[in-house]
Amino acid sequence: MDKRTFFKHSIAMGLGAPVLFNTLEKLNLTVANKSVEEIAEDENYWLGIRGGYRLKPDYINLENGYYCFMPQAILEDYLHHIREVNYQGSHYMRTVQWDNKRAVCGQLADLIQCDAEEIIITRNTTESLDTVIGGIHWKKGDEAIMANQDYFAMIEHFRLCEERYGIVRKIIDVPNIPISDEEIVAVYEKAITSKTKLIMVCHIVNITGQILPIRKICDMAHKKGVEVLVDGAHAIGHFAFDIKELNCDYYGSSLHKWLSAPLGAGLLYINKEKISGLWPMFGDFGYPLENIRRLNHTGTHPVATDLAIGNAIEYLHRIGLDKKEARLRYLQNYWTSRVRNEPNIIVNTPADPQRVCGIANVGIKNMKTSLMAENLLKKYRIWTVAIDGQGVQGCRIVPNIYTTTKELDIFITALKEMAKS
Repeated sequence: MDKRTFFKHSIAMGLGAPVLFNTLEKLNLTVANKSVEEIAEDENYWLGIRGGYRLKPDYINLENGYYCFMPQAILEDYLHHIREVNYQGSHYMRTVQWDNKRAVCGQLADLIQCDAEEIIITRNTTESLDTVIGGIHWKKGDEAIMANQDYFAMIEHFRLCEERYGIVRKIIDVPNIPISDEEIVAVYEKAITSKTKLIMVCHIVNITGQILPIRKICDMAHKKGVEVLVDGAHAIGHFAFDIKELNCDYYGSSLHKWLSAPLGAGLLYINKEKISGLWPMFGDFGYPLENIRRLNHTGTHPVATDLAIGNAIEYLHRIGLDKKEARLRYLQNYWTSRVRNEPNIIVNTPADPQRVCGIANVGIKNMKTSLMAENLLKKYRIWTVAIDGQGVQGCRIVPNIYTTTKELDIFITALKEMAKS
């Protein structure tokens, strides 16, 4: 099999299971004349999508934030790639693996609207952000601004840089229920001094689901000569955005979350003007300073994962990101709107639909979050994750497109019963 044939067979072939593909096409025909908003509420359509997943019957899964596991169509493609690479062996690894990886980067670039030469595939958001944090040429006294609500591993990496280089961490608090974008921007702006080198900010806060005004933060920071690193772990495949419109310098994301790629797939975007300024974490093959690939040499890795990213993107396109986003926002509002004003129930996520999509966080007054999560699982067979810290006490609730409103009704009843007790 030559290079061109393998590439076509492995990536461009479409969904791995023809029956699943045909089912999805038929489903789309049933809603062809409906608006996105109407489709979001069409339970029959989403029950059809649900049929493409293999779901564990032991519990209702409302914790899709850690890992949005693959629907069967993408899983079949992934298994095909594993078998094919295993069959090709070192011949594949020594001939076309890099071409195929760059081709997938091109698909990712089209998805988030940037140049393919500004993207590399990583293992996850942590690796992506660490590549930037560890690659900046820090000097003693340089300041980095981050929030308590940021992911703990990133805050820890800044601590390591504090110990190694003598930088200063400035940790601020983002309001969970802000009055306006300007309130959030002001929190970051107030922390900036003449020594500030970098701001790290979440696109969507993983513990509450709040979407932050990235463009406004970046514009403010750039006026003061400060670069911005965006943690977009939960954004790609969750809601639509144009990365150039964000005006950020660096952006990291995990593709095994909302894109539903296999575990161990991430993305790092670097504005082409910033690539040459980063120090690589690993030695490379001698790429020029301005070539982003010099930051991406991690040795031999599971290349079948890279290939399956392309199939995950295709699956997303088959459904439509606009439909997916609308459904996720609908599901979140479906349950939060029914409990937000209930006694003893505390929703830690904004009600404004522009500030949230599929993720939300809820707590019960005078109940430890660990006990809340335990009760949900043992008594109601609902799987969630407890958040207790970073200014938030509650369970993170993360449905996915296979989640039904009937399942959310069970969750709503559970919250109300626990709140009364």
